[in-house]
Order: sequence, then C-alpha cells, then structure tokens
Amino acid sequence: MDIDSLLQPRKRFGVHLGLERIEKLLANLGNPHYQVPIIHVAGTNGKGSVCAYLSAVLTQAGYTTGRYTSPHLIDWTERICLNERQISETELGNLLIEVQEAINPQEESPTQFEVFTAAAWLYFARYAVDVAVVEVGLGGRLDATNVCAKPIVTIITSISRDHLQQLGSTLSAIAKEKAGILKAECPVIIGQLPLEAEQVVREYASQLQCPIIKPEPATELDDNWACVQIGREEKTIKYSLPLKGEIQLINSALAIAALGIIQEQGWQISEKAIVEGIAKTQWLGRMQWTTWNGRKLLLDGAHNPAAAEALRNYVDTLVDVEDRTQVGVTWVMGMLSTKEHDRVFQSLLRPNDRLHLIPVPDHSSADEQELAQLAKNICPELSLCDTYPDLSTALSTAFSSDRNLVVLCGSLYLVGHFLQNQHLEM
Repeated sequence: MDIDSLLQPRKRFGVHLGLERIEKLLANLGNPHYQVPIIHVAGTNGKGSVCAYLSAVLTQAGYTTGRYTSPHLIDWTERICLNERQISETELGNLLIEVQEAINPQEESPTQFEVFTAAAWLYFARYAVDVAVVEVGLGGRLDATNVCAKPIVTIITSISRDHLQQLGSTLSAIAKEKAGILKAECPVIIGQLPLEAEQVVREYASQLQCPIIKPEPATELDDNWACVQIGREEKTIKYSLPLKGEIQLINSALAIAALGIIQEQGWQISEKAIVEGIAKTQWLGRMQWTTWNGRKLLLDGAHNPAAAEALRNYVDTLVDVEDRTQVGVTWVMGMLSTKEHDRVFQSLLRPNDRLHLIPVPDHSSADEQELAQLAKNICPELSLCDTYPDLSTALSTAFSSDRNLVVLCGSLYLVGHFLQNQHLEM
C-alpha cells in the first residue's frame, strides 16, 4: 500500500496550527486519545532522543509502549511504533483510510499531520497500550498532539530559535507555545532552558500548579558511561550511552527524571530495565556514524543554531586542536529556505574547514549559491566553499581528499534522503 499516495492530497493544507480540526476528527473516530495514557515531549532539540530513551526503557520494563515521533527519515512507518517495532505499511494504510473516511466533508479539512496523528491515536487505543510516548510536531500549544487533558508527565527538552514563522521570533514567544503542553497538576520536566524561556515555563507551571523538576545533566564517566540521580532519594544510576554527543548527558537525564516521576506514581521500572533500555536505544540521523563507499561518514540533522552548536562540540572532541586548526572539517550541507542560515554557519564553520553545499531534494531548499556567499562572508578562512548539483557528487568530492572527517548535516530531510538511498542500495 502506497502511503505517499494516501497522504499526498492532504499536503495542500500545509502547516495550520490549531486543535479544532483534530478534536472534531477524533470525536468522529470515538475519541481514541481518551484511552491512551501519554508522556508528552516538546522542545526545540532533543525531544526525539528523549522519546527514544523512554520508549526503549518502558518496553524493556514490560509495558506495552507506543511511540509517536516526526518527521520520518526513510519511511512513514517510522513515526508510529509499538514496543520498538514500526507499524506495518499495510496496517498504517488501513488506519489512514479509516481516518480519512471519518472526515466530515462539510467541515474544514484537517491537515496531513492531523490525519496522521489521528491514525496514531487510533492505533495505540486499539492495542490498549499502557503508555504512549508522544513527541510534539511543532510548538506545543496548538499542535495536533496536544489533545490529552492529563498526561502522566510532560517534558520540555530545550528552547531555542526555530520555526520562527509559526512560533514567534523571541525565546519567550517560543517558550509560551511549548509551555502550552502543560496541564493542571501534571508534573513537568525541563531541560537547560535559556533564562528568558525558563521564566515563561515556570510561570505557566505555577499557574497550573504543576510540580516542576529540572534535573542536572548526567556526569560523563569513562568509555561512554554516565551516571545521574534518579528520583528524590539522591540515588544515582550508572548507564552506558549509545547516542553520541555531550547533549545526550542532558537528554538521557531528562528521560531518567521522567522515569523517576513515573516510578513514584507506582509504575514498576527497575534499575536493570533503565540501564538495559537506554543501552538499546537507537535514534537515526542524529550524530550517527555510517559509511559511504567504504568511508566513515558522520550524519546529523543540525538544522538550527542550537543543534549546529551541539554538533560542532561533538566534532571538536573527535580531533585534537592542532589537527582541527591545520586540517579542518569537511562539511556536506543543504538547508531549507526557512532556516537561520547565518547562525547555523556561525555555529559550525571554522578556519580551514571545507564546505560542500547542495540542494535538499523535494523540499523548499535554500539557494546553494546564496549559501556559499553567506558562508564565505561569515568564515572567510574556509579552505574550500563550493556548490554541487546533488548529494552523490558532493560526497564524491568530499572524500576525494585525504581528510578523514566528513560530516553530512543541515537538514533532517537531507539526512533522510541519504539514508533512503543507502536503504535502497542494500
């Protein structure tokens, strides 16, 4: 069953935030979301990996666990998982047909994301999940996932500048939208937020009488191990981190803090389940090592300034200072037209780096020539800055030198395009 053909007609409705359409659609389906206990996760960056940690641990603990995330990298079925297994294409197709048949033609048509979200609620309700880990699609307050009155716990991983057209141009405006997932008296876990944003979230939490927990980042130990406090009894837990980058010390701590809250509510989640679940966590396209024609390649979406800074910090741990300043890093990049290109370049680029710019296929891509000029203005000491018509040509050129660190980044859609092509070649 071709999922693209089922969803394509709804693409014309674009991104249209609001809850009225999704609530009417869910009512026509029997309000399946009322049957699904959820953990609701918002944030500019980090929400996907936090969802991945939580889903893996809860599955490991023996609970029937749903997970809903977006966007997908290779296939639509990635977005809906049950006990860490993607929904089948056939079952997803049948759900989408059922959802679309429930749309009242006399009412405003729901968007593509709203139809897909309704399918996820229906799927989780039918399998009577113990819990669904649900990632906000965009913002929070008016996102189609924000239809549950009483989440088990809510999480705001981070707040920085992204999706400015929809969420507002200031951190406080963006924070207001993300804080919209808070519900009366439901605990909220927050990450390392900018002061301006944290004040907004804390004000909302106070108004709604939400207990607010701000865990410290985990402490890094040797050999990719970390430790962090869990619960309120000052007990620490030691675990291995399969996902790369210093940012995972924060993201894993947020997930473990949420698990601590859930334990206090009576859920049976052992330390063994936490350690083993985190160790099994996978999250594609985020600081992920792979190969291209037998050469090592680092992938990361890094589509906004904060994500780019986290990627640069990780890259800087891979080579010593002398190599970094003399040889530089080779970047293969494409970015959407809506992103803050200048701030991403400022976070990533350093003297002697090489930059290979390409379009993002099948999306509203920024012009590569304009990006090249901007990059040269921001970092005149680049040793190379050029444009290429496609990913394959750029990667061939990037690997033609003896530099040993090549990074593909700038858009999750571009990373997804790479992974999809790799998948088709297997």
